[in-house]
Amino acid sequence: DTIFIILRKQKLIFLHWYHHITVLLYSWYSYKDMVAGGGWFMTMNYGVHAVMYSYYALRAAGFRVSRKFAMFITLSQITQMLIGCVVNYLVFSWMQQGQCHSHVQNIIWSSLMYLSYFVLFCHFFFEAYIGKTRKARKAD
Repeated sequence: DTIFIILRKQKLIFLHWYHHITVLLYSWYSYKDMVAGGGWFMTMNYGVHAVMYSYYALRAAGFRVSRKFAMFITLSQITQMLIGCVVNYLVFSWMQQGQCHSHVQNIIWSSLMYLSYFVLFCHFFFEAYIGKTRKARKAD
């Protein structure tokens, strides 16, 4: 998705590059241990990105895409972050019972990552969709 943003000469926001750098670092860190929860994280990410890339492709092809579609994608990302936190909680619980392979340090890093994404995506949603609507109403 970074290439789409750059080719369209749009601004690369903090959320975007922070997300990509931290996911890359976390993936490298976690790969060696093949920790529980990783399959959930990947599946959620692939699902959300499939929808997001469809949106980018439609826009790049010149189609007008409803603002609601963009809002849906961001809400899907926010939901993904919440589910990621729940998965971390479940992995931690199952790990304590000896039913699941993971490490406390990995769960901490993953939880911090997902919580930070949750905050950043919520902020983005407010700024992009709610804040603009309020500013437009005040201008009228």
